[in-house]
Amino acid sequence: MIGAMSGSTMTGVAFGMAAGALWGLVFLAPELVPAFSPLQLAAGRYFVYGLISAALIAPHWRMLRSNLKGHDWVTLGWLALAGNTLYYALLTNAVQKGGIAMTSLVIGFLPVAVTIAGSRVTGAVPLRRLLPSLLLCTAGAICIGVQALAAPSTGTTGEQLIGLLCAIGALVSWTIFAIGNRAALARLGSVSAYDWNLLTGVVTGLQSLVLIPAAIIFGSVAHDATAWAQFAGVSIGIAVLASIIGNALWNRMSRLLPLTLVGQMILFETLFALIYGFVWEQRLPTHLEMAAFVLVVLSVLACLGAHRTPRPPAIAAQTA
Repeated sequence: MIGAMSGSTMTGVAFGMAAGALWGLVFLAPELVPAFSPLQLAAGRYFVYGLISAALIAPHWRMLRSNLKGHDWVTLGWLALAGNTLYYALLTNAVQKGGIAMTSLVIGFLPVAVTIAGSRVTGAVPLRRLLPSLLLCTAGAICIGVQALAAPSTGTTGEQLIGLLCAIGALVSWTIFAIGNRAALARLGSVSAYDWNLLTGVVTGLQSLVLIPAAIIFGSVAHDATAWAQFAGVSIGIAVLASIIGNALWNRMSRLLPLTLVGQMILFETLFALIYGFVWEQRLPTHLEMAAFVLVVLSVLACLGAHRTPRPPAIAAQTA
């Protein structure tokens, strides 16, 4: 039977795709400023994110604060850590140590983790209906992994292992964030998705104040004025595009889609990260990478199909 897809679902998918396009830029940041450590990149990005969020939220801060309880601030604290500060530090370290391809592979399993968790929610689409999508997603990730393993590595085996462990840590951290953030958005109906992102930004900015001294102490490499200017530009660009705009789009999407479909939207980050990687490396995708693209797209389409609501059967015409 042909199914129907609601307008809110398609709008949510569009928001998820746009968020993925902006988040994919994050994978390029370590390549743009390789002389700076992951800790410095995290501190710079989230300090700027916090400053901009505080400026945007200031006009209606008092009204917004009255809608929040003590436990909401606790939630904001661990969400900011799991989804931003810790995740980004692990991600940038994974890219610098293990490369974009390997990191994209591990992060590519985020949809599987989030979708499986979402299938346990009451009223969710059964896991058996989501199985084709999960298998396609897994196959796509494996294709990227095989390609990554075949490519020559510029780092040592130890660096590759550290990169892999950081990527797995980032996977776990962001899975926790995705699930917890959607639950918070569902609970706090009086707070808009945009304001929730700004509140997360303010808390993340406060957490970055702890990172800044550590980034300075452990940043043993001296940088000239040009390098610092480039670092500032990358930090501002990623903060505005990925954190302010990308996160706001993701929050809007999270309120429109079930968690089982939210997981699949993360695939767009992987797709765009790979595209940006190809552009940066000035090459075309290999056969395995093209296969991964096709499998990932089919995975999203299969998940959308699993969430279609069946149309009511047409009423048969009466005959005299």
